[in-house]
Amino acid sequence: MAERVRVTHPRTAAARRAAGRTPTREIAEQTDVGELYMGSLIRSQRRVALTVCGVLFAGIVATALAPVVFDSWGRIRVAGLPLTWLVLGVGVYPALIGLAVVTARWAERNERAFARLLRRPGSGAGTDGDGQADG
Repeated sequence: MAERVRVTHPRTAAARRAAGRTPTREIAEQTDVGELYMGSLIRSQRRVALTVCGVLFAGIVATALAPVVFDSWGRIRVAGLPLTWLVLGVGVYPALIGLAVVTARWAERNERAFARLLRRPGSGAGTDGDGQADG
């Protein structure tokens, strides 16, 4: 009995590979899908920036209004200096450094989530489109 032989068109594998476009390729070629991926990263980073700016603004306003609301703050002296001067001159910097650390961690977490999105199973990322690893 004759052995069965599978006959395929030579372009079949090429067509199958083109269908599995990786997210990184979508981004590099600036396709609509790539724009969606980048848009999601930009939105998440914008959310971080606006949240941090809001917290910073609220802190600055609170620091400026505290002596007005709490009149006794103006009369308190520490080491011969008014408490308001110490808060504005010394106390603000640790808060700013802490806010910067939190911001950097939050932004890095967003970037790691974006990288995981690009590498997730079924997205085609890390393969040449036909399920075989690149390389």
